[in-house]
Amino acid sequence: MTLQLFDSAAGELRPFEPVRPGQVGMYICGLTTQGSPHIGHVRFAVAFDILRRWLETGHGYRVTLVRNVTDIDDKILAKSAEHDVPWQEWSYRHERETNDALDLLGVARPSYEPRATGHVTDMVDLMEILIEKGHAYAAEDGSGDVYFDVRSWPEYGSLTRQKIDDMEAAADADPRGKRDPRDFALWKGHKAGEPESASWPTPFGAGRPGWHLECSAMARRWLGDEFDIHGGGIDLRFPHHENEQAQSRAAGLGFARYWLHNGWVTLGGEKMSKSLGNTLAIGEITKKVRPLALRYYLSAVNYRATIEYHDGALEEASATIDRLETFLERALPQPPEPGEFVTVPAAFAAAMDDDLNVSGALSVVFETIREGNTALDEGDDERAADLALQVVAMTEVLGVNPFDPQWSSEGNDRSHDALGQVVEVLLATRKQARASRDFQTADAIRDQLTAAGVVVEDTPDGARWSLMSAAERAAQQTKD
Repeated sequence: MTLQLFDSAAGELRPFEPVRPGQVGMYICGLTTQGSPHIGHVRFAVAFDILRRWLETGHGYRVTLVRNVTDIDDKILAKSAEHDVPWQEWSYRHERETNDALDLLGVARPSYEPRATGHVTDMVDLMEILIEKGHAYAAEDGSGDVYFDVRSWPEYGSLTRQKIDDMEAAADADPRGKRDPRDFALWKGHKAGEPESASWPTPFGAGRPGWHLECSAMARRWLGDEFDIHGGGIDLRFPHHENEQAQSRAAGLGFARYWLHNGWVTLGGEKMSKSLGNTLAIGEITKKVRPLALRYYLSAVNYRATIEYHDGALEEASATIDRLETFLERALPQPPEPGEFVTVPAAFAAAMDDDLNVSGALSVVFETIREGNTALDEGDDERAADLALQVVAMTEVLGVNPFDPQWSSEGNDRSHDALGQVVEVLLATRKQARASRDFQTADAIRDQLTAAGVVVEDTPDGARWSLMSAAERAAQQTKD
Protein backbone atom coordinates (compact mmCIF):
# COMPACT_ATOMS: atom_id res chain seq x y z
CA MET A 1 0.00 0.00 0.00
CA THR A 2 1.13 3.58 -0.63
CA LEU A 3 1.76 5.78 2.37
CA GLN A 4 0.00 9.15 2.06
CA LEU A 5 1.30 12.07 4.12
CA PHE A 6 -0.12 15.57 4.47
CA ASP A 7 2.55 17.92 3.15
CA SER A 8 2.08 21.33 4.78
CA ALA A 9 3.92 23.03 1.93
CA ALA A 10 1.53 21.59 -0.67
CA GLY A 11 -1.49 21.79 1.64
CA GLU A 12 -2.62 18.31 0.63
CA LEU A 13 -1.98 14.60 0.92
CA ARG A 14 0.91 13.34 -1.18
CA PRO A 15 2.13 9.79 -1.85
CA PHE A 16 5.39 9.27 0.00
CA GLU A 17 8.36 8.62 -2.26
CA PRO A 18 11.80 8.80 -0.60
CA VAL A 19 14.85 10.40 -2.17
CA ARG A 20 16.74 7.10 -1.92
CA PRO A 21 14.86 3.80 -2.32
CA GLY A 22 14.55 1.91 0.95
CA GLN A 23 15.86 4.79 3.07
CA VAL A 24 14.26 7.76 4.80
CA GLY A 25 16.01 10.86 6.11
CA MET A 26 13.93 12.74 8.67
CA TYR A 27 14.74 15.90 10.63
CA ILE A 28 12.60 17.14 13.49
CA CYS A 29 13.10 20.30 15.48
CA GLY A 30 13.96 19.37 19.05
CA LEU A 31 13.47 21.47 22.15
CA THR A 32 15.19 24.67 23.10
CA THR A 33 16.67 23.74 26.46
CA GLN A 34 15.63 26.73 28.51
CA GLY A 35 13.32 24.86 30.92
CA SER A 36 11.71 21.60 32.03
CA PRO A 37 9.59 19.68 29.50
CA HIS A 38 5.82 19.52 29.77
CA ILE A 39 3.31 17.46 27.79
CA GLY A 40 2.87 20.23 25.25
CA HIS A 41 6.60 20.10 24.54
CA VAL A 42 6.92 16.36 24.06
CA ARG A 43 3.83 15.80 21.92
CA PHE A 44 5.95 16.33 18.77
CA ALA A 45 8.43 13.62 19.79
CA VAL A 46 5.67 11.05 20.38
CA ALA A 47 3.96 11.94 17.09
CA PHE A 48 7.10 11.52 15.00
CA ASP A 49 8.13 8.42 16.94
CA ILE A 50 4.94 6.79 15.63
CA LEU A 51 5.78 7.91 12.09
CA ARG A 52 9.27 6.47 12.43
CA ARG A 53 7.90 3.17 13.74
CA TRP A 54 5.43 2.90 10.86
CA LEU A 55 8.05 3.72 8.24
CA GLU A 56 10.26 0.97 9.68
CA THR A 57 7.67 -1.66 10.60
CA GLY A 58 4.97 -1.00 8.04
CA HIS A 59 7.18 -0.27 5.03
CA GLY A 60 10.60 -1.65 5.86
CA TYR A 61 12.47 1.62 5.45
CA ARG A 62 15.81 2.28 7.11
CA VAL A 63 15.13 5.58 8.88
CA THR A 64 17.82 8.08 9.81
CA LEU A 65 16.23 10.43 12.33
CA VAL A 66 17.91 13.66 13.35
CA ARG A 67 16.49 15.57 16.34
CA ASN A 68 18.49 18.66 17.14
CA VAL A 69 19.18 20.41 20.43
CA THR A 70 19.00 24.19 20.41
CA ASP A 71 21.45 24.71 23.24
CA ILE A 72 22.13 28.42 22.74
CA ASP A 73 19.60 31.21 22.22
CA ASP A 74 18.17 34.36 23.82
CA LYS A 75 15.87 32.49 26.22
CA ILE A 76 18.63 30.22 27.49
CA LEU A 77 20.90 33.18 28.18
CA ALA A 78 18.09 35.08 29.92
CA LYS A 79 16.93 32.14 32.05
CA SER A 80 20.43 31.12 33.09
CA ALA A 81 21.29 34.71 34.07
CA GLU A 82 18.04 34.97 36.03
CA HIS A 83 19.03 31.89 38.05
CA ASP A 84 22.73 32.81 38.24
CA VAL A 85 23.80 29.59 36.54
CA PRO A 86 26.30 29.33 33.65
CA TRP A 87 24.31 29.05 30.42
CA GLN A 88 26.05 25.81 29.39
CA GLU A 89 25.11 24.17 32.69
CA TRP A 90 21.54 25.47 32.46
CA SER A 91 21.16 24.18 28.92
CA TYR A 92 22.68 20.76 29.57
CA ARG A 93 20.59 20.26 32.71
CA HIS A 94 17.38 20.67 30.72
CA GLU A 95 18.71 18.65 27.80
CA ARG A 96 19.18 15.69 30.17
CA GLU A 97 15.79 16.29 31.73
CA THR A 98 14.15 16.31 28.31
CA ASN A 99 15.85 13.09 27.24
CA ASP A 100 14.82 11.45 30.52
CA ALA A 101 11.21 12.48 29.87
CA LEU A 102 11.27 11.10 26.31
CA ASP A 103 12.86 7.86 27.53
CA LEU A 104 10.11 7.59 30.12
CA LEU A 105 7.50 7.85 27.36
CA GLY A 106 9.11 5.20 25.19
CA VAL A 107 10.30 7.59 22.48
CA ALA A 108 13.19 5.91 20.65
CA ARG A 109 16.45 7.84 20.66
CA PRO A 110 17.28 9.56 17.34
CA SER A 111 20.02 8.38 15.00
CA TYR A 112 21.81 11.67 15.70
CA GLU A 113 21.11 14.40 18.21
CA PRO A 114 23.36 17.31 17.21
CA ARG A 115 23.76 20.45 19.31
CA ALA A 116 23.76 23.84 17.68
CA THR A 117 26.98 24.85 19.44
CA GLY A 118 28.80 21.96 17.74
CA HIS A 119 27.99 23.14 14.20
CA VAL A 120 29.20 26.72 14.02
CA THR A 121 31.61 25.96 11.15
CA ASP A 122 28.72 24.46 9.16
CA MET A 123 26.72 27.63 9.78
CA VAL A 124 29.59 29.85 8.64
CA ASP A 125 29.88 27.81 5.43
CA LEU A 126 26.16 28.28 4.75
CA MET A 127 26.32 32.04 5.42
CA GLU A 128 29.24 32.43 3.05
CA ILE A 129 27.30 30.65 0.30
CA LEU A 130 24.27 32.89 0.85
CA ILE A 131 26.35 36.07 0.85
CA GLU A 132 28.14 34.99 -2.33
CA LYS A 133 24.81 34.31 -4.04
CA GLY A 134 23.42 37.69 -2.97
CA HIS A 135 20.82 36.36 -0.53
CA ALA A 136 22.45 37.50 2.71
CA TYR A 137 24.53 40.41 3.95
CA ALA A 138 26.64 41.41 6.91
CA ALA A 139 25.38 44.49 8.72
CA GLU A 140 27.39 47.58 7.84
CA ASP A 141 27.24 49.01 11.38
CA GLY A 142 30.01 46.75 12.70
CA SER A 143 27.60 44.85 14.97
CA GLY A 144 28.62 41.46 13.57
CA ASP A 145 25.01 40.68 12.60
CA VAL A 146 24.32 38.78 9.37
CA TYR A 147 20.85 38.84 7.80
CA PHE A 148 18.95 36.96 5.15
CA ASP A 149 17.57 39.29 2.50
CA VAL A 150 13.99 38.08 2.15
CA ARG A 151 13.29 40.17 -0.97
CA SER A 152 16.19 38.54 -2.78
CA TRP A 153 14.36 35.20 -2.74
CA PRO A 154 11.07 35.32 -4.72
CA GLU A 155 9.80 32.11 -3.11
CA TYR A 156 9.97 33.50 0.43
CA GLY A 157 6.58 32.83 2.04
CA SER A 158 5.78 29.78 -0.10
CA LEU A 159 5.73 27.31 2.80
CA THR A 160 3.02 29.22 4.65
CA ARG A 161 1.51 30.76 1.50
CA GLN A 162 2.09 34.38 2.55
CA LYS A 163 3.18 37.52 0.71
CA ILE A 164 6.19 39.42 2.04
CA ASP A 165 4.32 42.72 2.25
CA ASP A 166 1.71 41.10 4.53
CA MET A 167 4.33 39.85 7.01
CA GLU A 168 5.31 41.54 10.24
CA ALA A 169 8.88 42.59 10.97
CA ALA A 170 11.19 39.76 12.06
CA ALA A 171 11.52 39.88 15.84
CA ASP A 172 14.43 37.48 16.18
CA ALA A 173 17.12 40.18 16.38
CA ASP A 174 17.66 43.90 16.90
CA PRO A 175 16.70 45.94 13.82
CA ARG A 176 20.21 47.42 13.72
CA GLY A 177 21.78 47.10 10.30
CA LYS A 178 18.71 45.61 8.57
CA ARG A 179 17.81 46.58 5.03
CA ASP A 180 14.23 45.43 5.47
CA PRO A 181 12.41 44.93 8.81
CA ARG A 182 11.42 41.43 7.64
CA ASP A 183 15.00 40.29 7.10
CA PHE A 184 15.86 37.66 9.70
CA ALA A 185 19.10 37.02 11.56
CA LEU A 186 21.49 34.32 10.40
CA TRP A 187 24.10 35.41 12.92
CA LYS A 188 23.83 37.62 16.01
CA GLY A 189 26.79 39.81 16.86
CA HIS A 190 28.06 39.68 20.42
CA LYS A 191 26.47 42.25 22.72
CA ALA A 192 27.84 43.91 25.82
CA GLY A 193 26.73 42.06 28.94
CA GLU A 194 26.45 38.67 27.27
CA PRO A 195 28.81 35.90 28.43
CA GLU A 196 32.02 35.75 26.46
CA SER A 197 31.55 31.97 26.28
CA ALA A 198 28.37 32.54 24.26
CA SER A 199 30.38 33.89 21.35
CA TRP A 200 32.30 32.36 18.45
CA PRO A 201 34.70 34.09 16.02
CA THR A 202 33.60 34.29 12.37
CA PRO A 203 34.68 36.29 9.30
CA PHE A 204 31.73 38.60 10.01
CA GLY A 205 32.51 39.22 13.66
CA ALA A 206 32.17 37.45 16.98
CA GLY A 207 28.71 36.29 17.95
CA ARG A 208 26.34 33.36 18.07
CA PRO A 209 24.01 31.61 15.63
CA GLY A 210 20.50 32.62 14.74
CA TRP A 211 17.87 30.01 15.50
CA HIS A 212 16.85 29.38 11.89
CA LEU A 213 20.37 28.95 10.56
CA GLU A 214 21.12 26.25 13.15
CA CYS A 215 18.60 23.77 11.77
CA SER A 216 19.52 24.28 8.13
CA ALA A 217 23.19 23.67 8.90
CA MET A 218 22.59 20.61 11.08
CA ALA A 219 20.12 19.03 8.64
CA ARG A 220 22.63 19.48 5.83
CA ARG A 221 25.47 18.02 7.87
CA TRP A 222 23.63 14.85 8.91
CA LEU A 223 21.13 14.25 6.09
CA GLY A 224 22.72 15.88 3.05
CA ASP A 225 21.59 18.65 0.71
CA GLU A 226 18.18 17.04 0.18
CA PHE A 227 16.23 14.76 2.49
CA ASP A 228 12.74 13.39 2.85
CA ILE A 229 10.81 14.71 5.84
CA HIS A 230 11.07 17.78 8.05
CA GLY A 231 8.78 17.74 11.07
CA GLY A 232 7.87 19.93 14.01
CA GLY A 233 5.08 21.67 15.84
CA ILE A 234 2.50 23.70 13.93
CA ASP A 235 3.68 26.82 15.74
CA LEU A 236 7.08 26.49 14.02
CA ARG A 237 5.72 26.85 10.47
CA PHE A 238 6.31 30.58 10.60
CA PRO A 239 8.76 32.05 10.94
CA HIS A 240 11.11 29.18 11.79
CA HIS A 241 10.39 26.64 9.07
CA GLU A 242 9.65 29.29 6.48
CA ASN A 243 13.08 30.77 7.15
CA GLU A 244 14.80 27.39 7.16
CA GLN A 245 13.39 26.54 3.76
CA ALA A 246 14.19 29.95 2.28
CA GLN A 247 17.83 30.08 3.37
CA SER A 248 18.48 26.44 2.43
CA ARG A 249 16.95 26.61 -1.02
CA ALA A 250 18.47 30.02 -1.69
CA ALA A 251 21.82 28.36 -0.99
CA GLY A 252 21.04 25.81 -3.70
CA LEU A 253 19.97 22.94 -1.43
CA GLY A 254 16.96 20.76 -2.18
CA PHE A 255 16.27 20.57 1.58
CA ALA A 256 13.04 18.87 2.75
CA ARG A 257 10.69 17.19 0.26
CA TYR A 258 7.82 16.84 2.75
CA TRP A 259 6.84 19.14 5.62
CA LEU A 260 4.83 17.58 8.47
CA HIS A 261 3.47 19.56 11.41
CA ASN A 262 1.87 18.23 14.58
CA GLY A 263 -0.92 19.95 16.47
CA TRP A 264 -0.80 21.46 19.94
CA VAL A 265 -1.78 20.19 23.35
CA THR A 266 -4.20 22.81 24.64
CA LEU A 267 -5.67 23.63 28.02
CA GLY A 268 -8.86 25.64 28.08
CA GLY A 269 -8.50 26.18 24.33
CA GLU A 270 -5.07 27.78 24.63
CA LYS A 271 -1.72 26.39 23.55
CA MET A 272 0.09 24.85 26.49
CA SER A 273 3.14 27.01 27.11
CA LYS A 274 5.29 28.33 29.92
CA SER A 275 4.28 31.90 29.19
CA LEU A 276 0.64 31.04 29.91
CA GLY A 277 1.55 29.34 33.16
CA ASN A 278 -0.57 26.32 32.26
CA THR A 279 2.13 23.71 31.98
CA LEU A 280 1.93 20.10 33.09
CA ALA A 281 5.43 18.82 33.75
CA ILE A 282 6.20 15.23 32.74
CA GLY A 283 7.85 14.48 36.08
CA GLU A 284 4.77 15.60 38.01
CA ILE A 285 2.22 13.84 35.81
CA THR A 286 4.01 10.50 35.98
CA LYS A 287 3.81 10.59 39.77
CA LYS A 288 0.05 10.24 39.36
CA VAL A 289 -0.35 8.21 36.18
CA ARG A 290 1.71 5.47 34.56
CA PRO A 291 4.01 6.61 31.75
CA LEU A 292 2.37 4.02 29.48
CA ALA A 293 -1.00 5.73 30.01
CA LEU A 294 0.52 9.14 29.31
CA ARG A 295 2.14 7.78 26.15
CA TYR A 296 -1.24 6.40 25.05
CA TYR A 297 -2.93 9.73 25.78
CA LEU A 298 -0.46 11.58 23.55
CA SER A 299 -0.66 8.90 20.83
CA ALA A 300 -4.38 8.31 20.50
CA VAL A 301 -5.20 10.89 17.81
CA ASN A 302 -3.79 11.89 14.45
CA TYR A 303 -0.59 13.88 14.76
CA ARG A 304 -2.18 16.94 13.13
CA ALA A 305 -5.10 17.07 15.55
CA THR A 306 -5.20 19.26 18.65
CA ILE A 307 -5.27 17.42 21.97
CA GLU A 308 -7.42 19.29 24.52
CA TYR A 309 -6.34 18.43 28.04
CA HIS A 310 -9.14 18.19 30.62
CA ASP A 311 -9.77 16.76 34.05
CA GLY A 312 -10.14 13.04 33.73
CA ALA A 313 -8.29 12.73 30.40
CA LEU A 314 -5.45 10.72 31.88
CA GLU A 315 -7.83 8.59 33.93
CA GLU A 316 -9.60 7.67 30.70
CA ALA A 317 -6.28 6.76 29.12
CA SER A 318 -5.39 4.64 32.15
CA ALA A 319 -8.70 2.79 31.94
CA THR A 320 -8.09 2.06 28.26
CA ILE A 321 -4.63 0.68 28.96
CA ASP A 322 -6.11 -1.50 31.73
CA ARG A 323 -8.61 -2.90 29.24
CA LEU A 324 -5.83 -3.63 26.77
CA GLU A 325 -3.63 -5.31 29.37
CA THR A 326 -6.48 -7.37 30.79
CA PHE A 327 -7.18 -8.91 27.40
CA LEU A 328 -3.52 -9.63 26.66
CA GLU A 329 -2.98 -11.19 30.10
CA ARG A 330 -5.98 -13.47 29.54
CA ALA A 331 -5.09 -14.47 25.99
CA LEU A 332 -1.29 -14.64 26.35
CA PRO A 333 -0.32 -15.81 29.84
CA GLN A 334 3.33 -15.74 28.71
CA PRO A 335 4.79 -12.71 26.87
CA PRO A 336 5.39 -13.50 23.19
CA GLU A 337 8.88 -14.16 21.94
CA PRO A 338 10.18 -11.72 19.29
CA GLY A 339 9.70 -14.36 16.60
CA GLU A 340 6.02 -14.64 17.48
CA PHE A 341 5.23 -11.12 16.27
CA VAL A 342 2.86 -11.13 13.32
CA THR A 343 1.95 -8.65 10.61
CA VAL A 344 -0.69 -6.08 11.43
CA PRO A 345 -4.23 -6.48 10.04
CA ALA A 346 -4.85 -4.90 6.63
CA ALA A 347 -7.40 -2.46 8.06
CA PHE A 348 -4.84 -1.21 10.58
CA ALA A 349 -2.24 -0.75 7.84
CA ALA A 350 -4.74 1.10 5.66
CA ALA A 351 -5.50 3.53 8.49
CA MET A 352 -1.82 4.17 9.20
CA ASP A 353 -1.10 4.70 5.50
CA ASP A 354 -3.82 7.37 5.50
CA ASP A 355 -1.59 10.08 6.99
CA LEU A 356 -1.18 8.10 10.24
CA ASN A 357 -4.89 7.89 11.02
CA VAL A 358 -4.29 6.65 14.56
CA SER A 359 -7.96 6.92 15.54
CA GLY A 360 -8.89 4.57 12.71
CA ALA A 361 -5.99 2.27 13.60
CA LEU A 362 -7.10 2.11 17.24
CA SER A 363 -10.62 1.17 16.19
CA VAL A 364 -9.05 -1.91 14.57
CA VAL A 365 -7.13 -2.62 17.78
CA PHE A 366 -10.24 -2.57 19.94
CA GLU A 367 -12.36 -4.48 17.45
CA THR A 368 -9.66 -7.17 17.57
CA ILE A 369 -9.81 -7.13 21.38
CA ARG A 370 -13.60 -7.56 21.26
CA GLU A 371 -13.21 -10.55 18.96
CA GLY A 372 -10.52 -11.95 21.25
CA ASN A 373 -12.64 -11.64 24.37
CA THR A 374 -15.51 -13.37 22.58
CA ALA A 375 -13.17 -16.20 21.59
CA LEU A 376 -12.03 -16.55 25.21
CA ASP A 377 -15.63 -16.65 26.44
CA GLU A 378 -16.35 -19.40 23.92
CA GLY A 379 -13.30 -21.38 25.00
CA ASP A 380 -11.40 -20.85 21.72
CA ASP A 381 -8.04 -20.08 23.30
CA GLU A 382 -6.08 -20.63 20.09
CA ARG A 383 -8.13 -18.03 18.20
CA ALA A 384 -7.80 -15.62 21.12
CA ALA A 385 -4.02 -16.04 21.18
CA ASP A 386 -3.78 -15.34 17.44
CA LEU A 387 -5.82 -12.17 17.87
CA ALA A 388 -3.75 -11.14 20.87
CA LEU A 389 -0.57 -11.39 18.79
CA GLN A 390 -2.18 -9.05 16.27
CA VAL A 391 -2.92 -6.61 19.09
CA VAL A 392 0.70 -6.83 20.21
CA ALA A 393 1.89 -6.05 16.67
CA MET A 394 -0.44 -3.06 16.35
CA THR A 395 0.37 -1.58 19.74
CA GLU A 396 4.08 -2.02 19.03
CA VAL A 397 3.67 0.36 16.08
CA LEU A 398 2.01 2.92 18.35
CA GLY A 399 4.57 2.47 21.11
CA VAL A 400 2.06 1.20 23.68
CA ASN A 401 2.71 -2.56 23.62
CA PRO A 402 2.43 -3.62 27.28
CA PHE A 403 4.88 -6.48 26.66
CA ASP A 404 7.62 -4.09 25.56
CA PRO A 405 10.49 -4.14 28.09
CA GLN A 406 10.06 -0.34 28.21
CA TRP A 407 7.03 -0.86 30.41
CA SER A 408 8.21 -3.95 32.33
CA SER A 409 8.97 -2.01 35.50
CA GLU A 410 5.45 -0.62 35.30
CA GLY A 411 4.17 -4.17 35.50
CA ASN A 412 5.93 -4.47 38.84
CA ASP A 413 4.25 -1.23 39.91
CA ARG A 414 0.86 -2.66 38.97
CA SER A 415 1.56 -5.81 40.97
CA HIS A 416 2.60 -3.72 43.96
CA ASP A 417 -0.60 -1.67 43.69
CA ALA A 418 -2.72 -4.81 43.52
CA LEU A 419 -0.88 -6.31 46.51
CA GLY A 420 -1.42 -3.08 48.44
CA GLN A 421 -5.16 -3.23 47.90
CA VAL A 422 -5.31 -6.85 49.11
CA VAL A 423 -3.18 -6.06 52.19
CA GLU A 424 -5.34 -3.06 53.08
CA VAL A 425 -8.49 -5.22 52.97
CA LEU A 426 -6.87 -7.79 55.28
CA LEU A 427 -5.68 -5.07 57.66
CA ALA A 428 -9.19 -3.60 57.78
CA THR A 429 -10.56 -7.05 58.65
CA ARG A 430 -7.85 -7.45 61.30
CA LYS A 431 -8.71 -4.05 62.78
CA GLN A 432 -12.35 -5.00 63.03
CA ALA A 433 -11.45 -8.33 64.67
CA ARG A 434 -9.29 -6.58 67.28
CA ALA A 435 -12.07 -4.09 67.99
CA SER A 436 -14.37 -7.08 68.64
CA ARG A 437 -11.63 -8.60 70.83
CA ASP A 438 -11.38 -11.53 68.42
CA PHE A 439 -7.62 -11.72 68.88
CA GLN A 440 -7.37 -15.20 67.45
CA THR A 441 -8.59 -14.00 64.04
CA ALA A 442 -6.44 -10.85 64.24
CA ASP A 443 -3.31 -12.88 64.99
CA ALA A 444 -4.10 -15.36 62.24
CA ILE A 445 -4.30 -12.53 59.66
CA ARG A 446 -0.99 -11.13 60.85
CA ASP A 447 0.64 -14.56 60.65
CA GLN A 448 -0.70 -15.05 57.11
CA LEU A 449 0.73 -11.71 56.02
CA THR A 450 4.07 -12.49 57.65
CA ALA A 451 4.23 -15.84 55.87
CA ALA A 452 3.59 -13.98 52.59
CA GLY A 453 6.51 -11.64 53.25
CA VAL A 454 4.51 -8.64 54.53
CA VAL A 455 5.67 -6.97 57.76
CA VAL A 456 2.88 -5.41 59.84
CA GLU A 457 3.68 -2.73 62.41
CA ASP A 458 1.03 -1.51 64.85
CA THR A 459 1.33 2.23 65.59
CA PRO A 460 -0.84 4.79 67.42
CA ASP A 461 -2.03 5.90 63.97
CA GLY A 462 -2.97 2.41 62.89
CA ALA A 463 -1.28 -0.57 61.26
CA ARG A 464 1.45 0.03 58.70
CA TRP A 465 2.85 -2.54 56.34
CA SER A 466 5.96 -3.08 54.22
CA LEU A 467 7.55 -5.87 52.24
CA MET A 468 10.32 -7.89 53.85
CA SER A 469 13.81 -7.47 52.50
CA ALA A 470 15.44 -10.46 50.83
CA ALA A 471 17.47 -11.14 53.98
CA GLU A 472 14.39 -10.93 56.24
CA ARG A 473 12.50 -13.20 53.87
CA ALA A 474 15.31 -15.79 53.93
CA ALA A 475 15.44 -15.64 57.74
CA GLN A 476 11.68 -16.11 57.96
CA GLN A 477 11.78 -19.14 55.69
CA THR A 478 14.62 -20.67 57.78
CA LYS A 479 12.59 -20.07 60.94
CA ASP A 480 9.54 -21.72 59.43
